[in-house]
Amino acid sequence: MYKKIILLLCTIVFISCNEDAKIEKEIAEVPVDFEVVRFDREFAEANPEKLMDLKQEYPFLFPQQFSDRVWIQKLNDTIQQEINVEVGKAFPSFENKEAELHSLFQHIKYYFPQFEVPKVFTVTSEVDYKNKVILQDEYLFISLDTYLGEEHHFYIGIQEYLKKNFKEEQIIPDVANAYAEKYVPRPNSRTFLAHMLYYGKLLVLKDKFTPEITDAEKIGYTEEERIWAQKNEAQIWRYFVENELLFDTDTELYSRFLYPAPFSKFYLELDAESPARLGQYIGWQIVRSYMEKTNASLEEMIATDAETIFNKANFKPRK
Repeated sequence: MYKKIILLLCTIVFISCNEDAKIEKEIAEVPVDFEVVRFDREFAEANPEKLMDLKQEYPFLFPQQFSDRVWIQKLNDTIQQEINVEVGKAFPSFENKEAELHSLFQHIKYYFPQFEVPKVFTVTSEVDYKNKVILQDEYLFISLDTYLGEEHHFYIGIQEYLKKNFKEEQIIPDVANAYAEKYVPRPNSRTFLAHMLYYGKLLVLKDKFTPEITDAEKIGYTEEERIWAQKNEAQIWRYFVENELLFDTDTELYSRFLYPAPFSKFYLELDAESPARLGQYIGWQIVRSYMEKTNASLEEMIATDAETIFNKANFKPRK
């Protein structure tokens, strides 16, 4: 009997891998065409005369409420000049990321055929880490000065839990997340479960959009944090269930278990050991379980309410 079970599991895995390989082959044939504008470099190399040409070519990057004097001062600002130098050193070329964006856009187009491929602009933003990636109409803006590496001196004074993701490898996960947020509506319900599964839906979309990226990178964990979350799934789930948090509407739960922070807040001795956003992690596992058990499409998953997903997922945490 044991051998039969192992054989069945191996057969299921084999069929699943073949199906995944078939899908990836189809995705590789999806045509996408886009342009990357190194605006960060064009601005860094500009002078006052060239600035007028840039304003004419990219008026949406020069808000009208700011006079030409402001932009000229920015050109000559020593901090901006240092940002230009550091970004130039970290990103002398963008070809590798352009190839990764191409793959990402192919995946999004495959699952959402109406997706319109954006024009991509690399910019600097005076380390505005709350807006590392911005989608605006047909444009995608990526602030390269927020991806210089967590040890970069620009980030001195910023909390460790934030700057650990200020690295080049996080560009594609951040772009994927921005598009996932475009497709998944915010929850209407205030329950902790609804918000857990909102983030779970985003992360499942990232599973599909970026299959080559590690789970740690998708959720913005270190590998050690991912391992901690996986090893402690059963304990985390037990805490949520035994404390009747799933249908609780206390918004404090969001900051304790869903939002970026140094750690999750169980109010236990283990808090300092735990990664933040464990509610997102558990929500991800629930939505994954739902997708496996129902074979739902992404559109169906997105449209399904949290309670239905929870009931059909029959989630069993790892022990």
